[in-house]
Amino acid sequence: MTTPTPTPAPTSATAPVIGVVGLGSIGEALLRALHGTGHQVIGVDTDLDVLTRLTRRLKAAAPTAAGPEPVLTDDYILLRGSDLVVEAVPEDWDVKTNVLGRVHDVCPPGTPLITTTATLPLARLAIASGRPADLAALRLFTPPTAGSPAEPAHTSLTSPEAAHAAHQVLEAARLTAVRVGTWPAADATALVLNLLNRAAALHDTGYVSHHAIDTAMRLGCALPAGPLQTLDAMGLDTVHAALTDLHRRTGDPSFNPAPVLSRLIDDGRLGRKTGRGFYTYDDTGTPLPEHTPTPDPSAARSIHQVGVVGSGAMARGIAEVTATAGHPTLLIARSEDKARAALDGIADSLVRAVRRGRITPAIRDQALAALRTGTDVTALAPCDLVIEAAAEDPHVKRDIFTALGRTSAPGTLLATTTSSLSVTACADASGRPADVIGLHFFNPAPVMRLVEIAHTPHTSPTTLATAHTWCHALGKTPVHCPDRTGFIVNSLLFGYLSAALDLLDRRGADDHVIENTDTAVQRAYGFPMGPFALLDTIGLDVSLAIQHRLHVHFPTAHQPSKALAELVTAGLLGRKNRDGLRTTTHRVP
Repeated sequence: MTTPTPTPAPTSATAPVIGVVGLGSIGEALLRALHGTGHQVIGVDTDLDVLTRLTRRLKAAAPTAAGPEPVLTDDYILLRGSDLVVEAVPEDWDVKTNVLGRVHDVCPPGTPLITTTATLPLARLAIASGRPADLAALRLFTPPTAGSPAEPAHTSLTSPEAAHAAHQVLEAARLTAVRVGTWPAADATALVLNLLNRAAALHDTGYVSHHAIDTAMRLGCALPAGPLQTLDAMGLDTVHAALTDLHRRTGDPSFNPAPVLSRLIDDGRLGRKTGRGFYTYDDTGTPLPEHTPTPDPSAARSIHQVGVVGSGAMARGIAEVTATAGHPTLLIARSEDKARAALDGIADSLVRAVRRGRITPAIRDQALAALRTGTDVTALAPCDLVIEAAAEDPHVKRDIFTALGRTSAPGTLLATTTSSLSVTACADASGRPADVIGLHFFNPAPVMRLVEIAHTPHTSPTTLATAHTWCHALGKTPVHCPDRTGFIVNSLLFGYLSAALDLLDRRGADDHVIENTDTAVQRAYGFPMGPFALLDTIGLDVSLAIQHRLHVHFPTAHQPSKALAELVTAGLLGRKNRDGLRTTTHRVP
């Protein structure tokens, strides 16, 4: 089928006619990007439904380009009019070589062929194409949008004209050139697919909604998009095929596609490209608004005075947040020295916040005036909310909640910041489980917007509504989930971090796999930092403890890393003591 289109306008050397073969998630996004910059594009796909859908979407979209409408066709012959051709079919050897062969048959020798492969061996693909001099690559890791990353690549067989053509496409689509490398790109892709698959599997359990998973991961890990949104954007069928191939090659069960992916694919819900996936989309590919149930704010109690138990980084950060918001805040530490050190740390943080423009000097002074410290939990009796942020030790937390249950006024909201220990155990120790909830802030608490609110079967609706309303008033984004080890973020994040640590044990691993993997994840997928740098930031000892707790509750999904245990035994804890995977005082110049 060939859609009716105007006759292509004559082109110049600076505005080539570009063919795009394969109009799935990557190909459609690339075609629309090229069309948006005024280029004549010939789109080819043998699936007539894909052509019909894309035609409808182009008509629904507001006109953004002065150039001619794209030619959409199932006939490869029309590619003869292209100055260069981009192959954007799924990441499958047989599919790509078949398409490249068909392009080879219809396009004159010397026509540059650009493959979008991110992981297949480029030199071998060039040979299989039948015209290795004409083949170069533009590695696209996610569906491209203006400014998104792409890596031009070529082999020793590639002609200068073909190599130049890859850069032409990059510039025409207004993408950002990055340097990643084949093996780092493959490792980064495998890690990201592992994370996406775990997110789909978590959703399949019915634990929380797709919206909760995406909001928590986007805000808690500063990801460019939530994992289920990313699955929809990449195409569920495309991801399923990639996971299946990884599972076949590695035998790693974490790559076995989550059953929900197969069910959605069988139902024709392939993601944004079909208008339905985990989300529903309009004809322009924009997600349709969804109603997200939240607790009734009219059931919430007012919170005025806040208590914080603990003096570490998280306790200090939460106390800074509550005092900055205007709440009289009492921080209880184990000793006067720890209390003074905590107050000094908060004061220093407030000074930095003023320097960075996050708060005014007046707010800093107000926060310092609102802060008090002490060493006796009985002083917390007048508080409306008490937040336990002590050591991640079940015995310590149980003792604190036993004391709080006895000394706090009736109706006082009692919260724990844990994400790896049981909120229910804290609630039971308090003797008043209806008043207990989990409030998992993220470090640094003054900056991070997410708070995971974890409820137990005994948490009252009033407690839930009070926690939700109060977090909103702080400027935080609350995401609700039932009590479960790891909640949303840590259960997904530590599966991804463990998979990265497994790379260290791979036979033939690159000597610079740590640095190269971190760089690839950042450059190719837009993550704020790579997995190894993130482990250092969290703390290697903290990470190991969380791995062990997740393993106790989910033994098949989480395995503690031997390499991580050996690092901790050697005293390498990460950023906190300036020795870790990426943080070291012994780096070779």
